[in-house]
Amino acid sequence: MRKKGGTAGADASRPFGPDAAHGAPAGAGRPVDVRNRRGFIMFEASAASDPRSAPHPTPGLSRVEPQSDPFTAAIAPRAISLGGASAGNLPTFTISPRLQGRSVLTDTDLNRDEIVEVLETAVRLKKLRQSGQPHGYLAGKSLGMIFQHPSTRTRVAFEAGMAQLGGQAIFLGVHDLQIKRGESLADTAQVLSRYVDGIVARVAAHSDIEEIAAASTVPVLNGLSDRCHPMQALSDLLTMQEAFGGLPGRKLAYLGDGNNMVHSLLLACAAMGVSVSVASPRGYQPDPDVVNHARWLGTASGSDPKIVVTDDPIAAATDADAVYTDVHVSMGQTDAATRAVALAPYKVTTAIMGAAKPAAVFMHCLPMHRDQEVETVVADGPRSIIFDQAENRLHMQKAVLLHTLCATVT
Repeated sequence: MRKKGGTAGADASRPFGPDAAHGAPAGAGRPVDVRNRRGFIMFEASAASDPRSAPHPTPGLSRVEPQSDPFTAAIAPRAISLGGASAGNLPTFTISPRLQGRSVLTDTDLNRDEIVEVLETAVRLKKLRQSGQPHGYLAGKSLGMIFQHPSTRTRVAFEAGMAQLGGQAIFLGVHDLQIKRGESLADTAQVLSRYVDGIVARVAAHSDIEEIAAASTVPVLNGLSDRCHPMQALSDLLTMQEAFGGLPGRKLAYLGDGNNMVHSLLLACAAMGVSVSVASPRGYQPDPDVVNHARWLGTASGSDPKIVVTDDPIAAATDADAVYTDVHVSMGQTDAATRAVALAPYKVTTAIMGAAKPAAVFMHCLPMHRDQEVETVVADGPRSIIFDQAENRLHMQKAVLLHTLCATVT
């Protein structure tokens, strides 16, 4: 049975214990030290995977032993080592096992330490892909994908991500399942649990994914619900970390509808010490319970970020490091004309960007309607990092898959 992800506060750190240790596999040859910018990755290429015979060192070159790896050393007491000599030419990839078998339904299912871990894993996976290194650590694994809504980034990132990790994704739209003929979500989840190793669900109502998770015996990941969008928010943290060199102390301004996207941004950013100012008109502001939870997470994070909700877009954008918006009318909303009028003053313009810091970036989760929620000159300008966000969906979703679906390698 899987461990169901529960709500974890930012101060609910679960340190690694001495039980369940797994070291690097034996028989590894020629260590190669390849590091990201924080020095948290070490590959061990198998000598058996190298067809070239090299009994003698090359004249003029000396062997350099890799230094100790702080990331691997930190999690060594309880770690899962993937790849290595027993997996052909896959480099050893060491991760913490504490997300193994867990679901991610809301942003609070991961505490601050766990968010840091998936961020580190996403950075490492991104480097592997950029360098052309194979990383099929989920070979033999399969992912079921229940989608009640159309999707570009969520669907393709999960499908491509599973393929790049050596596994397989099975897309199941509303017309591909017996749900259309009255089969319950719970029955569907129980059946899929016997076929696949994990489930992604993109649903209209958050209660639907809760029903799926309650009946499932494999990890369930939220690909979007009307309450939150955790995969996007985690990816946005990765993008901001790349843009700013770090997260604590930064400020994100969000303009527009107080929807599922801003809920996830409030919770994820607060947990990581990022201040958030939301500008929305009365009647369209985020859920007060989510705002209060974000404030609590911010206090617990130790960096005391400011969580502000206002109806003044200039005030929200002032001194921001990033200005973020979403579509003014989301899927399934029927009051499009009313929303368009109410949210028109919250369009991200050059004037809004002028209130932010000079080096501030523009962010959007996409799809985007140019000249509705954002001026074209901003969306396509040099400060826009919207396609970096889109790319990072792939790397972050792969990281979450690796952590939740990984199996211990012996």
